[in-house]
Amino acid sequence: MENIASYIDHTFLGRAGEKNAVKVLCDEAVKGGFATVCVNPAEVKLAKSLLEGSSVKVCTVIGFPLGQNTTSVKVFEAEDAIANGADELDFVINIRLLKYDRALCREELEKLAAVCKGRATSKLIIECCELTQEEKIASCTMAKEAGFDFVKTSTGFAAGGATTGDVRLMRECVGEKMGVKAAGGVRTRDSAIAMIEAGASRIGSSRSCEIVRKI
Repeated sequence: MENIASYIDHTFLGRAGEKNAVKVLCDEAVKGGFATVCVNPAEVKLAKSLLEGSSVKVCTVIGFPLGQNTTSVKVFEAEDAIANGADELDFVINIRLLKYDRALCREELEKLAAVCKGRATSKLIIECCELTQEEKIASCTMAKEAGFDFVKTSTGFAAGGATTGDVRLMRECVGEKMGVKAAGGVRTRDSAIAMIEAGASRIGSSRSCEIVRKI
């Protein structure tokens, strides 16, 4: 696959790391031709300034990694991220709402998608390893109906990450026009290609340079 780099959100979501980790991430993203860098909200503004003049976009995470913030906090966090320059926002679904109060879950998703409408690309992390098959289908269906641009497999902070089976199911649920992002445990070129062949239109990885094998 020639253009695999264009599928990748080059990711650094660690709590610590080296002082210049975000600069290194951005430099690698420009050199590698990655779609975005994905950083924590506190580093969106820095990443945006480092990437000025490049085609690489800035992605961040909202309600991460548990999704248990109130809706109003998630909305505020999203607004703040967009104001700081975020182009793409990966929201974590509230799994307890998904399991026990679908109406409230749907209401939250509609509000979150609306914040991004016409301003930023919205992705919903459903954390597949925590869900039944029915819950995976329900979350994808609600994300599509709410107006999200992507569904995403995992935070990378739970017990499991992306699988080709989950990617395939998500693609079947949302159709061809909506994005599917595979993240969590995608560390090699072969695994990334397998996810793309299963239906992923974006890959989230902290091992992006190993995947493209050219940096």
